[in-house]
Amino acid sequence: MKKQGILLVMPVPFRMVEGRLGFDDQTCEGLIRWAENFDHVVMACPVIPEQVFATSETSLTWQAIADLPCADKLELVPLPYAYKIPDFIKTYKATSQLLSEKIQKSQYLCFALSGVIGDWGAIACLEAIKLQRPYAVWADRVEYEVISRTLWKKESLKKAPLKRLIKDFLTLPLHKPYQRYLIRRSQLGLFQGQDCYSAYSPFCKNSHCVYDIHTKKSDQIDAASLDLKIKPLSNGEPLRICYVGRAAEMKGPLDWLRVVHLLCEAGVNLKATWLGDGPLLADMKSLVNELGITEKVHLAGFVSDRHQILTTMKSNHIFLFCHKTPESPRCLVESLVSGCPIIGYSSPYSEGLVSQFGGGAFVTLNNWQKLADLIIDINSDREKLSKLIFQAALSGQQFDEETVFQNRSDLIKQYLP
Repeated sequence: MKKQGILLVMPVPFRMVEGRLGFDDQTCEGLIRWAENFDHVVMACPVIPEQVFATSETSLTWQAIADLPCADKLELVPLPYAYKIPDFIKTYKATSQLLSEKIQKSQYLCFALSGVIGDWGAIACLEAIKLQRPYAVWADRVEYEVISRTLWKKESLKKAPLKRLIKDFLTLPLHKPYQRYLIRRSQLGLFQGQDCYSAYSPFCKNSHCVYDIHTKKSDQIDAASLDLKIKPLSNGEPLRICYVGRAAEMKGPLDWLRVVHLLCEAGVNLKATWLGDGPLLADMKSLVNELGITEKVHLAGFVSDRHQILTTMKSNHIFLFCHKTPESPRCLVESLVSGCPIIGYSSPYSEGLVSQFGGGAFVTLNNWQKLADLIIDINSDREKLSKLIFQAALSGQQFDEETVFQNRSDLIKQYLP
């Protein structure tokens, strides 16, 4: 039988770990899943320079890819980190030639779309078109909407470098037509969550709504733990609220705190926890002090332990989120897996996650006052809250990484000759 190999060109960066190429721990888990479904996996990604990583305001746990159990099935292709226009122009010719060579040697092709400048997945699409090779596209957020919704926000203007703002302003008009061009010529569209599927599926003849998650069946909350969380609610237990993610503009961390503040003003007995760091963490700490809710809010910062993150979700009653852009954050899936209802700003993605079994409640984007009213109502009806928790656990049973990666791999094998 002919060996089945796949070329993946992704924006997730390699980083040097003790002289060897490494990935963050979740990407490593995904690489293991790919290797379970293909005999040979070629992974082409940019290598993030250490000086860039040092100023990236993100915390991840990294490991050397050579230490993975599937290392013998992997081929790593380092690409330039070329998100500045001069770097992109300088490295374009050599990188496009390298991608063309890898395309010609690979049976299956899957490329992630992420932008314009420095997006080697898009360049791989252009090379595949030249070679008349069928390819799959992958997208996990609607990039042009993400940029347009955050570009001129006060927090973005205050934090982002001027060159970055100018680049985004100049390239934003190109995003939508460029991505649609590449999607129209693809053989298969793999779009994570309903937001991406709604935006991109009209332009691809074989479109599928898929998910990229890293929870296992063993991570799903068990019946005993679920019962232990629901039963005390009728005894007036304080409401526990959490969020896990970066303190960045697109996550709405300041809205999150305003919601918590309104709940406190309404007399809700609560404890709110935010796990994660990011560029707005200092602003969050200042706002906590300004609103006088220091005794109610715990800003834990970066937590690397996945078990601790899931344990936090499993012990909380509500996963409060204020996402402002059309993306497909895994934290909502992880929350459902943990039996923690997702309560926040409405989007096709969040609504799609709970469309079958429930476990979520939503208000319109940016309406944090109404979001507070919704939680006050839910908290006052503990039977309703208990039902939401049970429904969240049901919805969470749909998601485990082995199943979703196999589904995605099967689609690639089905649609790409």
